[in-house]
Amino acid sequence: MIKMMEQGAKDGILTVADLMLTAAFTAPKGSGRDTIVAAVVTGEDKDRLRDAILEIGQDAKEEFVIRDSGNVDRSECVVLIGCKCEPFGLNNCHMCGFENCGEMQKAGTNCVFNVTDLGIAIGSAVSVAADHRVDNRVMYSAGKGAIKMGIFPENVKVAFGIPLFAGPKSIFFDRNPGAVLL
Repeated sequence: MIKMMEQGAKDGILTVADLMLTAAFTAPKGSGRDTIVAAVVTGEDKDRLRDAILEIGQDAKEEFVIRDSGNVDRSECVVLIGCKCEPFGLNNCHMCGFENCGEMQKAGTNCVFNVTDLGIAIGSAVSVAADHRVDNRVMYSAGKGAIKMGIFPENVKVAFGIPLFAGPKSIFFDRNPGAVLL
């Protein structure tokens, strides 16, 4: 068998995506409690994610979201990382800006511990991609598309997507917000 560079890069990206899931799973947690949920989408599921992102961008008239849908289309896969909204039940934390977890839940916002752990998990995951020289970009739009598609459990309200690409030039640089790369 002979495997050419392009096929090796595609195979490598999927391996790196699995390693990124591992990094997100094992990332340090602010309280030792795990609220992180992660997945990888490829093929038809990635195409549905692209379409969801495009629809979000068109509905909101957000050019950068429309542009992101083109980047997802050209990527081999997308790593999705979100956090469950599971308040700690603390009565004196106040880090979210509310008196207690009950007030935070009434307002429909997210626990600061959960969202901070999400940031740590994303940082751990993208460091794996960087260590393996896989081009990537953290995208709010891809996370929002994944939530819209129902990829995550219902209690995941905050998520980001990380499309992965390998090629002679990164598709994530020189990104004109008005340019759609479909």
